[in-house]
Amino acid sequence: MRGILFEAPRRIRVVDDVPVPEPDDGEVLVRCTHVGLCGSNTPQYTGEGRWAHSRWPGPVGWGGHENVGVIVKSRLPGWAEGTPVLAQSKDYNGFVEFIVARHESLARLPAGVEDVAPFIVAQPLATVLRALSKMEPVINRRCAVVGQGPIGLLFNWVLQRSGARQVIALDRMAWRLDWGRRMGASATVDVSHRDAVEAVRELTGGEMVDVAIEAADTPEALALAAQLLRREGCLCPFGVPRHESQEFPWLHALHRELRVVTSHGPGCMKFFQVAVDTVATQRADLAQIVTPRLPWDKAPEAFAMYADPANHPGSLKIVLEL
Repeated sequence: MRGILFEAPRRIRVVDDVPVPEPDDGEVLVRCTHVGLCGSNTPQYTGEGRWAHSRWPGPVGWGGHENVGVIVKSRLPGWAEGTPVLAQSKDYNGFVEFIVARHESLARLPAGVEDVAPFIVAQPLATVLRALSKMEPVINRRCAVVGQGPIGLLFNWVLQRSGARQVIALDRMAWRLDWGRRMGASATVDVSHRDAVEAVRELTGGEMVDVAIEAADTPEALALAAQLLRREGCLCPFGVPRHESQEFPWLHALHRELRVVTSHGPGCMKFFQVAVDTVATQRADLAQIVTPRLPWDKAPEAFAMYADPANHPGSLKIVLEL
């Protein structure tokens, strides 16, 4: 089967001699038709932060976890061959043509859908739903989302539809802020041109926000999110840190008595089916961020593009089509 080999930082290639895995009892083999790139793959690809100490080359398929395809072999009761699914590889090496998945990492796609690529967005949507499920309801609350990549846009979309009073989108790229408005933000702040804290203070009439989501995976973004909160506000550090440790304004957080809610890991799988069902019913909204779609042999270009969004306007949830 085909797979992506990470040979060294910023150097990958597609190989076609990878053995097809065999599912064990309670597992299925999925032939993937689409694989999505995630922000968490970027420092892995560039070799930044904690990834600088990785052993190269990585295993084939290293880090892939957003897969859509069809079950071609099943040893799991109730999951028949031919079933279209959202799936996550059991070994987290999903940049390959065939993956083995277990029951907890599967969700059924609607039958008869010709274009299943938009369902890639269900995986990151599930992570957003899980994070918000750990917080108090956002109805009538002021919210800020720092970072307007695919995850930030999904937070905008869910917050706006969950009854948030205000959704303020922040980023340093104007083209991403345009998307922020399209995906539910009521106001935007270009942090490359304005003092973000003062801008949010103006937008909230001096009250600041009740909830701040960090969706940019940098220390600067997390520190900014903390500065936007009112006293006893809720901070959600969502972006996967690139370093084992980093600076954070803890004295400010202490004085403001901020509440910190984290969300990371396999718990999002419990939200896979509801995320798939949401994409099925809200396809017109959510499918638009699944762009661009590139053929499998363009994987090197896709990763380079994902790592440099400033120079690739319009590149959001990049998907490889097998």
